[in-house]
Amino acid sequence: MAESTSSPVFDAKKVTVIYVLGGPGAGNVIGKGTQCSKLVDAFGFCHLSAGDLLREEQNREGSQYGEMIRTYIREGNIVPSHVTMKLLENAMTEELKKKTGSGWADGKGRFLIDGFPRKIDQAIGFDETVCLASLVIFFNTSEDVMLQRLLERAKTSGREDDNVETIRKRFRTYNEQTMPVIEHYRALNKVAEIDSTAAVEEVYRAACATVTNLFA
Repeated sequence: MAESTSSPVFDAKKVTVIYVLGGPGAGNVIGKGTQCSKLVDAFGFCHLSAGDLLREEQNREGSQYGEMIRTYIREGNIVPSHVTMKLLENAMTEELKKKTGSGWADGKGRFLIDGFPRKIDQAIGFDETVCLASLVIFFNTSEDVMLQRLLERAKTSGREDDNVETIRKRFRTYNEQTMPVIEHYRALNKVAEIDSTAAVEEVYRAACATVTNLFA
């Protein structure tokens, strides 16, 4: 994987990128994934999960990054930016080639990117080299709630990072590295903060109103 080019690959006037962020577990149960799937149905988004792309890459036969990704995830650390950005760029390119329907004509597209950017260099790097983000949907909740949701998920997930020690590391990493991303976009008036402890439909109504307003 090479670094992306120095100017954005995608024109933000045609390609809409919305980041979906929250602490580890903020989206579990009522789910960032659940909310993204509802927004996909309502607005025709392509939903890309940075975490899913990384897990697929670490398990892909012959991947030069597989072992590195596995180690970073196990330690609760953030995978180097250029790897994640290139995986997202490749996935976006593929979707723009094949996806049709509302919002996807004449080179246009609309993406929900879940779990990215996790660091300020990822945010700035993606904006400058892949596509300028239009909005951040920030699902916020307490660490206590996030911990309980992740431990509940651990009963069935089979994920090696769903354990108390790694979860605590993820919380520290999130507070030190991801919250500055939220503050960066908040300063640009691009953050819609939603309380994810509320009921699923209430959270969805808030997210839906936010996206409707963006496309208005």
